[in-house]
Amino acid sequence: MVFLEKVNSDKEQILHNIMQFYIYEFSRFIPAIKLEENGAYQPFDLTTYWQHKNQHAFFIKIHTELIGFALVECGINGEPHSINEFFVMKKYNGKGYGAIAAMKLFSLFPGSWRITQIHNNYPAQAFWRKVINEYSNGNYYEYYDSKRRSIQEFNSEGV
Repeated sequence: MVFLEKVNSDKEQILHNIMQFYIYEFSRFIPAIKLEENGAYQPFDLTTYWQHKNQHAFFIKIHTELIGFALVECGINGEPHSINEFFVMKKYNGKGYGAIAAMKLFSLFPGSWRITQIHNNYPAQAFWRKVINEYSNGNYYEYYDSKRRSIQEFNSEGV
């Protein structure tokens, strides 16, 4: 069973640890990402996730096993919700766990959503197209912005 666990600041180090795998995998799409002198990637600044009510960090788990994470920003002032970062460990890819986690996030935060992927991350684009298409019954809009990022927009209310 896949479930989401809200991450609070007391588990920030665990989130930083799993994010190292995410940054490593993401570095193939952004060559400028390099290891620091200490042998780790520069950690994300997660302060906003502990200080702002519209920012949420979640662990993705199967039963008690940590398999990924999601960083979500809830839209304010009419802006859509977004997934800032989303990761499932490679050994769990293709098993449907990421799709279940994403759909749980969409249901957890009803309303309009905007999901963005960088231009050359074709696996992420395929994943999000499939998940959003299934979740919204094909009722979504996709376009590319000036940075050639792939963007999907849809509404999770009433789905």
